[in-house]
Amino acid sequence: MNIVIAGYDVEGKSSYAYFQRKFPDAQLTIVDERELSDVPAGAEVCTGAGVFSDQFYDVDMVVRTAGLPPSRIKTSGTIWSATNEFFAQCPAPIIGVTGTKGKGTTCSLITSMLRAAGKTVHLVGNIGVPSLDVLPQIQPDDIVVYELSSFQLWDLEKSPHVAVVLMIEPDHLDRHDGFADYLDAKSHIAKFQTAQDIIIYNRNNQFSQQIAAKSPARQLSYPIDLSAEMQQALKLPGAHNQENASAAVLVAKTVVPELSDEIICQGLAGFTGLPHRLKFVAEKRGVKFYDDSISTTPGSAVAALRSFQQPKVMLLGGADKGGDYTELAEELVHSSSLRGVIVSGGNADDIAKVLQKAGLPDATIVQKGVIPMTEVVQCALDIAQPGDVVILSPAAASFDQYANYTARGEAFVEAVAGI
Repeated sequence: MNIVIAGYDVEGKSSYAYFQRKFPDAQLTIVDERELSDVPAGAEVCTGAGVFSDQFYDVDMVVRTAGLPPSRIKTSGTIWSATNEFFAQCPAPIIGVTGTKGKGTTCSLITSMLRAAGKTVHLVGNIGVPSLDVLPQIQPDDIVVYELSSFQLWDLEKSPHVAVVLMIEPDHLDRHDGFADYLDAKSHIAKFQTAQDIIIYNRNNQFSQQIAAKSPARQLSYPIDLSAEMQQALKLPGAHNQENASAAVLVAKTVVPELSDEIICQGLAGFTGLPHRLKFVAEKRGVKFYDDSISTTPGSAVAALRSFQQPKVMLLGGADKGGDYTELAEELVHSSSLRGVIVSGGNADDIAKVLQKAGLPDATIVQKGVIPMTEVVQCALDIAQPGDVVILSPAAASFDQYANYTARGEAFVEAVAGI
């Protein structure tokens, strides 16, 4: 059996190890457009620009990494993925969560509540834990919470028992063939559901509604009202996190109907937030700094802006993904507590033009190019006054300067620490 591992990133490495164990006599070949230095000794490797478009007609299976579009792979064999393999082999029920933003937080809150209820829960997927790494540990009575990006859903062939569709807005348009392709990929979370399954969707988001409407599964919608105790137990700032918590509570109570409010509060309180998701960093000279580097869409920056009543300095800009900044610009214009906006990075000019067109005063906008994070932070400190908040919520990808949003967030944290 001949197997190609297409893309040797974190997921690709996990897939290589998994299929090597599953098919010890198979011929495995690692294929990547980048030059690789960390492949296993003796592994067959093929690298170079355009290598994914080579004709893999002599292989039985091409296991693509999540970010590699299936359309780029030419083969007479099966195009497969770690996500498809996991869904095909997992013995436990799967709660799958997708959406543009809030997936990681919602998955983590669901996991925290179910673990507080005494369940064995495996949190996997786009949140950073390769699913095939934990597959051997999963028992039929366990529960899997799987964070699913559009890239993982592109060619999914089996839907989760509980599908959760959060807020959806245009995203990853630099990788998808338009918003319709992005939305179609998201819809695969429910494509293969049956009447015995459940779909939970955001009734205030038309795209979430559209996906749910096509599913034959039992339909439940959120937001739901959280009790005062639950609202106090939640440690995350912002109305958007209240909404994420609402979805998570609905999921947990659906999966475990006997779940008490006490256990729910315990689970909510047990999760204090993921790194780089509107996370408090430090207070310097009376100014509080928040790291929301995972914000790669305008909508997520709007949510961050709405999370604080204090005067604020917003840090925007990065690598463009085709997002529309009009709504964000209007939100900034009408914010009564905006101290200033610093736009930097590869798309700084484009964002600044949208802000100016919306009527944001020029004196409020500080426009920079691609500059070090230390300079961005120092500029924010010069603008802010004691009692203000500075929020890194770029509304853009990180790839103009950083390997990923994590590296960008870490640079921010380090720059703040250096004040």
